[in-house]
Amino acid sequence: MSAVVYETGTVLGRHLQRIRHAPGVVILTQTMPINMLLFFGYVFGSALATPGEQYRAFLVPGLLASTAAGGIMTGMFQAAQDVQRGVMDRFRAMPMSRVAVPLGQTAADLLTTAVGMVPLILVGLAVGRRIDGSVPGACGAFGLLLLFRFAANWLGTCLGLLIRNEEVAGQLGAATFVLPLLSNAYIPTAGLPDWLRTVAEWNPISALATAVRVLCGDTVPTAGAAWPVAHPVAGSVLWSLALLVLFVPLAVRRYADSRD
Repeated sequence: MSAVVYETGTVLGRHLQRIRHAPGVVILTQTMPINMLLFFGYVFGSALATPGEQYRAFLVPGLLASTAAGGIMTGMFQAAQDVQRGVMDRFRAMPMSRVAVPLGQTAADLLTTAVGMVPLILVGLAVGRRIDGSVPGACGAFGLLLLFRFAANWLGTCLGLLIRNEEVAGQLGAATFVLPLLSNAYIPTAGLPDWLRTVAEWNPISALATAVRVLCGDTVPTAGAAWPVAHPVAGSVLWSLALLVLFVPLAVRRYADSRD
């Protein structure tokens, strides 16, 4: 067990060093949600029936949930890049645990995401977002975001190990941008057609965004909503655990069996 922890820490350190030598990618990734908050909040918000400050307060949890879901794109690209460049082959040639490599990658992503969410939260507070709930509730919301990010990154890692090409992974990763659009991250789902509302509310991002709003003290109408949105905290936890149970063993097996 101690060997796995040491090896995981070594891989984690390698990914953190990689981030340190390529800060531009991290800066771009972390500033994009802030740009979206300012653009959506002040441009789109002024055109909606909801007053601008109320819409920005609604939008911040949605952008945080979208950032958590972005683990799919990050995990996919990093895993595919390491496979294509032969890094995975070098790791497999070493006498180390097969779980250490994907676990180290996902743990590094989790740490950088935890730090990277702080500027978005601070900007959200500056533009009108308020935390009306308890401090434990707000901490719980942050924990849910990190749990979902961790699960989403395992999904992305598994896909990246299957794709094995960083260019294809980058293109497919960019396509995941549509996932928050099919949720309640940016707009309420109450006004959508019934079939589209059902799709949006069974999107895990909807449960996560709703859970963050509820834990931060918002009163969120859930009458007639699908179960994950009507019970957002439980729904978010169950979605995250389901992704972990499914994709952790698949990613580890794919890493162990992958060959050029």
